[in-house]
Amino acid sequence: MADIGAELLRCDKLTLAFGPKLVQADVSFSVRRGSIFAVMGGSGCGKSTVLRALMGLLPPTRGRVLVDGEDLWAADAPRKIAIGRRFGVLFQSGALWSSLTVGQNVALPLQMLTQLDAPSITLLVRLKLALVGMAAAEDKLPAALSGGMRKRAGLARALALDPDILFFDEPSAGLDPITSQRLDELILELRDGLGATVILVSHELPSLLAICDDGVFLDANAKTAIGHGAPRQLRDTSTDPTIQAFMRRSPAATEHQ
Repeated sequence: MADIGAELLRCDKLTLAFGPKLVQADVSFSVRRGSIFAVMGGSGCGKSTVLRALMGLLPPTRGRVLVDGEDLWAADAPRKIAIGRRFGVLFQSGALWSSLTVGQNVALPLQMLTQLDAPSITLLVRLKLALVGMAAAEDKLPAALSGGMRKRAGLARALALDPDILFFDEPSAGLDPITSQRLDELILELRDGLGATVILVSHELPSLLAICDDGVFLDANAKTAIGHGAPRQLRDTSTDPTIQAFMRRSPAATEHQ
C-alpha cells in the first residue's frame, strides 16, 4: 500500500447536464495524492460523464474541478492544456489507432506534445511498453492483440508523458476474470512504482474491492453522490440500501446493471 499524501484533485459542487437533462448535481469529493480513487455506481448514473469533466473534456454546468488548488475550468486555454498534460487516460476500449502499430500509438503523444527527437521517443516508447509487459508487441497492430493486451497498450500510451493522474474508464470491462485480476495488479504496481494517482470508473466489484482505497458513490435516482469512502468501507458500514444493493449485488443492484 502506498503512502497517501495531500489533496491533489478536488471536485467542488460539480453539476453536469445535457440541456435540460440533469446527470449529477452538487457532487463534491477530494482525491489524495497516491490514492486509487473509485467513481462508483450503477449503469446510467453518470460515472463516465463525471470522469470526462475531471479530465477537462466536458465543461460542468456549475461547480469546479481543482488540480493542486487551480481551477481547471477557469484556466485560459494554454494553462488548461498545461494542466491536461499532467493527465494520462485509458479509455474503456483502449482507443488505439487501428492503422498504427502499438509502438506508434504510444509514440503519438510524445510526438505531438514534446520536442523530443526520434531516438529519444523510441527509447521512451520501449520503456513504457516494458512497464506494462508489452515489449514484444511494439510492431504489432491492435487487431492482432487480445482485449487485455489492448488495454495494456492503451495504458502504455497513457503513461507516455509521465502523468501525475491516471484516469481509467471501466478498465476491466470486457476482460475475463484472470485478465482483469492481472490488470488490477498492474495498476497497483504502477501506482506504487511511479507514485501516480489513479481515478477510475468501474462497477466491477472484485476490482473495486481489490485495489481502491477511496471513492465516491453516485446514484442515478438521487442524481448526486450518496456515499464517500473506500469500497470495502462502504460495503461494510453503509446503511444506504442502494449502496448495500450495489456492494453486495442483491437483486436490486442487478436491475441497474
